[in-house]
Amino acid sequence: MSSHITSRSLPPLRLVASAVGLAMAGSVAHAADVQATPPPDKAKDRKTENLEGMHVQSTVVNSTSPKFTAPLLDTPRSVTVVPQEIIQQTNATSLLDVLRTVPGITFGAGEGGNPNGDRPIIRGFDSESSIFVDGVRSSGSQQREIFDIEQVEVTKGPSSAYTGRGSVGGSVNLVTKAPEARNFIAGSVGLGTDSYRRGTADWNQQFGDDAAFRLNVMGHEADIPGRDGPDQSRWGIAPSVTFGLHADTSVTLSYYHMQSDDTPESGIPYNNPNNAPNRSGSPIDVPRDTYYGLVDRDFQKQKNDIGQIVIRHSFADGWQLRNTSVYGRSTNDYLWTQPDDSQGNFLVNGGVWRRANNRDSSTSSMTNQTDLTGSFDTGSIKHTIAAGIEISNEKTDRTQYLVDPATSASDTHNIGAVSNGACSAKYGIGAPSNYWCAPVIDPNPHDPWEGALIGGQNPTHVTTNTRSAWAFDTLDLNEMWQLNLGARYDHFETKSTALTTATNATVRVGNNASFWNWQAGLVFKPAENGSIYASWGTSSNPPGVDAGDGADGIAVTNDALKPETSRNLEVGTKWDLMDQRVSLTGAVFRTEKSNARVATGGRGSTMINAGEQRVDGVEIGVSGQVTAAWNVFAGYTWLDSDLVKPAPADAASKGNQFPNTPKNSFTLWTTYAFTPRFTLGGGAFAMDRVYANTANTKYVPGYTRYDLMASYVLNPHVTLQLNVQNLTNKYYFDKAFTAHYANVAPGRVGIVSANFRF
Repeated sequence: MSSHITSRSLPPLRLVASAVGLAMAGSVAHAADVQATPPPDKAKDRKTENLEGMHVQSTVVNSTSPKFTAPLLDTPRSVTVVPQEIIQQTNATSLLDVLRTVPGITFGAGEGGNPNGDRPIIRGFDSESSIFVDGVRSSGSQQREIFDIEQVEVTKGPSSAYTGRGSVGGSVNLVTKAPEARNFIAGSVGLGTDSYRRGTADWNQQFGDDAAFRLNVMGHEADIPGRDGPDQSRWGIAPSVTFGLHADTSVTLSYYHMQSDDTPESGIPYNNPNNAPNRSGSPIDVPRDTYYGLVDRDFQKQKNDIGQIVIRHSFADGWQLRNTSVYGRSTNDYLWTQPDDSQGNFLVNGGVWRRANNRDSSTSSMTNQTDLTGSFDTGSIKHTIAAGIEISNEKTDRTQYLVDPATSASDTHNIGAVSNGACSAKYGIGAPSNYWCAPVIDPNPHDPWEGALIGGQNPTHVTTNTRSAWAFDTLDLNEMWQLNLGARYDHFETKSTALTTATNATVRVGNNASFWNWQAGLVFKPAENGSIYASWGTSSNPPGVDAGDGADGIAVTNDALKPETSRNLEVGTKWDLMDQRVSLTGAVFRTEKSNARVATGGRGSTMINAGEQRVDGVEIGVSGQVTAAWNVFAGYTWLDSDLVKPAPADAASKGNQFPNTPKNSFTLWTTYAFTPRFTLGGGAFAMDRVYANTANTKYVPGYTRYDLMASYVLNPHVTLQLNVQNLTNKYYFDKAFTAHYANVAPGRVGIVSANFRF
């Protein structure tokens, strides 16, 4: 395994080393400027440090979204911001790592038709198609890196007024690192157990009086701790330049490239295939390192490219016009093993079928978004407004592989496309089945595989066009009352053309929908540093919301349906305490989906707008600097989900809990600086049982995971950091797929990093 990773690692590691050398050559001479000149636009929102690393000042972090017409303290909506400090301290390297620190979020597993990629589930609703980068929708299935990310913002509850289609449970916005008005070189080099190696560099260089260039690079490789087979290898580069840092008009050009070549996880099957009676629905009891994949067959290769142009112009009296143009392209090419036990193999024959899930997709998108923000008075009422328009086009082309095709039904060497089921006596386990069937206990991931892959099967082309306009207004009625109003109009059009290779039959479907969404909130401010609010918001979820590369696609079964509609009722309070060093939040909410799409019969049957779903919940959060030495980032969420009206074919599930929706979830990350140089920190992440299906017959058990961090400041420029993730080596599952399997979470890993800044 290690030699395999090393051979792939040379380009990204050389890339990082070269960038560090170039950046240091251009930045060491300006090291004094780093200590003296904080970035003017971010100084009020960031922690600052003295030369020995002790925090001496801290303020509450805010959202970057121009659609929020008030600070988060006065925004009548649950919003969690994960800042750069938490990302670095927890040694997060992916979006999944970052969102682990936010309670109420789980991740769903992928398959073939449901792509293998980031699939956050917020408050019980799939948010795979509601992920944004700098406020622009991030289309296409992918596993997102965070080496170029400044902070991650999670808006919870139906919020299509802010973000458009989808966003039933909420949305996730990744804020990228932008050029700043100072010179520095920063980064990290880390080594750890399980072949962990990672390097990042962040070089910011001001040139002239009013321009700056920034470059972020990353190389990463690792085995998956505790697993015998899967590994990761990826690299990325993200340059950007800003002209007009202090001028009324500024232009920022940026580009992002990340590509990966992984051996993907295969998971563990549930022990009640076809809901076999008298058996628990949890994953089967096998050792943690049990891996049903084939390392000589399985792969996942991704490429992501984003080019962005942002033009800002500031007018008199604080008005600002911003135009953002983005071109993005993501590819997701994979074949990976799912331990498909839907026919009860291990109950009878002691084998698990190595079903080959696969997908080869490419999604490109072009988006132009214009925002106008400012304020004015009408009599005694102050209005802070945000208005904008957006035009976008998304295109997805996807195909499948024909894996090890059989020439006839009696061809036992090429049985993958014929049997695709029980490990019967006809084929057997291991060599007799050409290793398509593996033993339940101690499968060999290095079993030989010499089958063929024939690409280009069942090509599908999806085109999605969106036209949107929105306006928000925060009305300061007086010193104690504010009214927040917002509306958004979307025209959504999607078309799909699919060819079935075997029959040469073409299916064309499409959906056109126009919908309004609303946001309203009343804020009472008993004190300047606190607010109590009540809010109402809606979401719309049309067929084909995934733009052709997600879990909610358009098909002949749903193309004539209206958008699903949801609403959120919420009452909450927010307080910034201790000189704005600590933020306390709390909310009680109800989310209802009134016309959910449900199937009239079994899988593949016609769908109707007839389902009803409801989630009642409570959320509590605290973040900030409790004392000069003690920092806390924590939250708790209670979710009571209810399938009020399920599909007619699933009537027995009425009243059941949503899939991927834990009753209770809790996260805590805290650090304490025992001396100006030495800091100790740790985290606890706990979650109740999560069901995989609406019948609540398959599930993954609840768990509590502990992490540890220690850092030591060697000098003003270098800090050593130790992270031990999953300290107790807890064997748990972090993703649940509906029918067949659950994903094994990483085991314990120790990482030592040298973080530098000049």
